[in-house]
Amino acid sequence: MTEPFLELRNFSVYRGGRAILTNLNIVLHRGEKIVIAGVNGVGKTSLAEAILGFVPFKGELILEGKPVKEKKDFKILRRKVGYVFQNPDNQLFMPTVRDELLFAPKNYKLPEEIVEKLFQKVVNTFNLTHLLDRPTFKLSFGQKRLVSLACVLTYDPEMLILDEPTNGLDRENWFKVAEFLKKSDKTLMVITHDRELISFLGWRVIYLSSLSFVTSYPPKEELKENLRKG
Repeated sequence: MTEPFLELRNFSVYRGGRAILTNLNIVLHRGEKIVIAGVNGVGKTSLAEAILGFVPFKGELILEGKPVKEKKDFKILRRKVGYVFQNPDNQLFMPTVRDELLFAPKNYKLPEEIVEKLFQKVVNTFNLTHLLDRPTFKLSFGQKRLVSLACVLTYDPEMLILDEPTNGLDRENWFKVAEFLKKSDKTLMVITHDRELISFLGWRVIYLSSLSFVTSYPPKEELKENLRKG
């Protein structure tokens, strides 16, 4: 068995000094894809933010066999793990879509030829050509959702954590994002309560149901039965 890409050991997440999630143990290997599901308010977003170092946690966070503790460790993690926020307004800040897409790769000082290649790839993948010179604040919510995903992909992280990536999308763009996720070769953690997306992807599901009760199951009959029950 190869070394896990990302591992959480006895991982507890805190908000305002109160435990939101306790003693999670999650192992994610390179190229593996999982869904984090659960009712609203159970702590799905808090889990993602803790992994990125935005909110406090206790326990062990391990990236490629090395503990993530210090500021410099999180800097490395955030280069390797791209995060797509639940609310794209919290992520987009540049004047135009083009500026937004180019910000991260230039910030990471990627070679120009790599930047251009990645830029063209995401523009084509999500059909963004007509939006490139549009101010980000004038985009529809669905357009912002696509751009927020695309701008993370332009610096080519090894893993993506996506928080409700299909929320607010029309059917055409829903399928565009769902197909991208299905075909991607990246390590993926998708946070969602979109039952249709869970069924479409068919990945392993980790269901957060209370402070200390976590279930994990493969996308087989048990998943289908849970989806039917709602």
